Amino acid sequence: MTTVTERDLTPIRDALGPLRDREQVAARLLESSARHSFDPDRELDWDAPFEEGKWFWPPELVSLYDTPLWRRMSEEQRMELARHEAASLASLGIWFEVILMQLLVRHIYDKPVTSDHVRYALTEIADECRHSMMFARMIRKGGTPAYPVPRLYHNLARVLKTVSTTPGSFAATLLGEEILDWMQRLAFPDERVQTLIRGVTRIHVVEEARHVRYAREELRRQMVTAPRWERELTRLSCGEAARVFSVCFVNPEVYGSVGLDRREAVAQVKASGHRREVMRSGAGRLTDFLDDIGVLRGPGRRLWRSSGLLA
Repeated sequence: MTTVTERDLTPIRDALGPLRDREQVAARLLESSARHSFDPDRELDWDAPFEEGKWFWPPELVSLYDTPLWRRMSEEQRMELARHEAASLASLGIWFEVILMQLLVRHIYDKPVTSDHVRYALTEIADECRHSMMFARMIRKGGTPAYPVPRLYHNLARVLKTVSTTPGSFAATLLGEEILDWMQRLAFPDERVQTLIRGVTRIHVVEEARHVRYAREELRRQMVTAPRWERELTRLSCGEAARVFSVCFVNPEVYGSVGLDRREAVAQVKASGHRREVMRSGAGRLTDFLDDIGVLRGPGRRLWRSSGLLA
């Protein structure tokens, strides 16, 4: 006969309090998915022409905003840069979501197939498939090239997703989702922005809110229950992921596409106090959470600082 110990009955806790039951969290997320999931092919009017004089991305979120180079650019050139940066961010989103789908499949490989936890992971994978197709269609509709991440980081991601720990996978998930989510929450209500772009960001924000909840709850659980070596490796891999993500956030090729000197543009973005504040603000909610649950420690924290996402 199995004896139930006092420890078995004690809820798992971390610095944020007791963790919720994994199955209950998944059940609620499944209910939300049933109520608030979208088919971008039907929800959005892909045949409507773009509106004259509207932006493809809020100007304050364009990488060169408020730099000397920005002040020399014409309004037309600024709007053209915003169009290419929107495509660059969509390309980054596709790259990241393909990685995320692989990490989620790995996570559930050994889990009970009838559990709500696994069922929600499969639901999220379906969401991410639709998002990637939506982003690709948005790029094509916008008339720009896709902007893949540099080959070095494309291949480095092969290594990271192969050796990633389970908590490392969920930490990387949050890194890719929360900063873009912060920007998209500014974009979708902004009437200066193209209606199609606002529709794309609205769908993504609504559905990603569930993904963030799932990843946060599981990362908290993993950082309490995983062995010490796995937690330490997670801190390092998460810090390196932050560094890579910040480097790849906007492909420098966008500057050449609008007739700017690439080296000058990259240098001014790096020197921009406004851009630094935008990136740190976008990461602020995430870094506070990661700090609370013990991810931002040791060498990993130094990597986060070198990424520019943490002060």
